Amino acid sequence: MARDPDTIERDIEQAREALATTLDQLSVKADPKRFVEYGKSSLQQKLNDPRVRYVLIGVGALITVAVVRKLFR
Repeated sequence: MARDPDTIERDIEQAREALATTLDQLSVKADPKRFVEYGKSSLQQKLNDPRVRYVLIGVGALITVAVVRKLFR
């Protein structure tokens, strides 16, 4: 069964619109700025956890003491 050219053109136009919509959605999802913002917010949440914060402070203090002792020996 042969299709008429108008139907084929309509189908092609619908496929183009669907592809354009899909590409727009992908460009929004794959935006590097979005990944950076997600990384920043994730890191801030982890650093706001008292357990993580105090461990990092302790490690920083130990490194500082070790460097100061090394410098003055």
